Amino acid sequence: MELRRLGESDLKISALSLGTMTFGEQNSEAEAHAQLDLAVSRGVNFIDSAEMYPVPPKAETQGRTESYIGSWLRHQQRDKLIIATKIAGPSRGFAWIRNGPRVNRQHLEAAIDGSLKRLQTDYIDLYQIHWPDRYVPMFGATSYDVSQEHDTVPIAEQLDALADQVKAGKVRYIGLSNETPWGVIEFARCSEKAGLPRIVSVQNAYHLMNRNFESGLAEACHHAKVGLLAYSPLAFGHLSGKYIADQQAKGRITLFSNFGQRYAKPNVPVATKEYMRIAHEAGLSIAQMALAFVRTRWFTSSVILGATSLNQLRENLDSMEVSLSDEVLEKIDSVHRIYPNPAP
Repeated sequence: MELRRLGESDLKISALSLGTMTFGEQNSEAEAHAQLDLAVSRGVNFIDSAEMYPVPPKAETQGRTESYIGSWLRHQQRDKLIIATKIAGPSRGFAWIRNGPRVNRQHLEAAIDGSLKRLQTDYIDLYQIHWPDRYVPMFGATSYDVSQEHDTVPIAEQLDALADQVKAGKVRYIGLSNETPWGVIEFARCSEKAGLPRIVSVQNAYHLMNRNFESGLAEACHHAKVGLLAYSPLAFGHLSGKYIADQQAKGRITLFSNFGQRYAKPNVPVATKEYMRIAHEAGLSIAQMALAFVRTRWFTSSVILGATSLNQLRENLDSMEVSLSDEVLEKIDSVHRIYPNPAP
């Protein structure tokens, strides 16, 4: 497994990593441990979680994912693994998390202490702000609506509170998720101005159906020396091709109502069929082609894999051996020009 430096940190993370948001909802504790064992046996050293997991988020399951990881992690050689988790921001309205989460000193300390306890560890390698404390358009929304702005914790204040957690040894490095180019640059500017810890990563959606990262965020992250942790590389299963064969195929899209609405767009199945054709002509599965594409972009630090079965995870891990020819990449770009970002 290839290891890549994450931003300007000392973290060397695997090019493929394991996402865990199904643990505790679609996957039992035993199944979660089996996935973790398989991933690590194949060279994965980066495990990503969040305090709000599993999904879909519910009060009765919140934190269960971290607990499943923790019951596994206590039996592992901790310094060989890189564990990442996240604090929830206010935009999703999760009232059951600290009566409404914010990214301020009080909430950060409580969130980190809660994650440490559930994970059964005394430090978190990468601590991320799951989505901004401020308003930003997310999860399919593409236009900034100034009327949606609300009171927010200043970025400098968020960084100062995170700096205390780094000094206390609870957190090694910090990162962002679901961020914008302005957010990345403002975090970098504030940390440089005040001598506070720098962000080293941003975890955003990036896949064949959503290549928006390639414009403003790629430029911002390049100059801020921030690595991309690419989530949803298979577009919630669409890039496995299973929903082309059966629109009611088992998956998060069909199991949970009103889930993954950003993928319910008219050009998603059309583009999927084109990518399936390209993969078939190249002798690849569409999933392996899609994962290889994300992994080989110059700005990608790691591709976060998500699976509900060991067979799915094995196929995803096997994509590490896939290389895409210039001809395949040109065919992919030709589809992208016709159907640009059908699921932003």
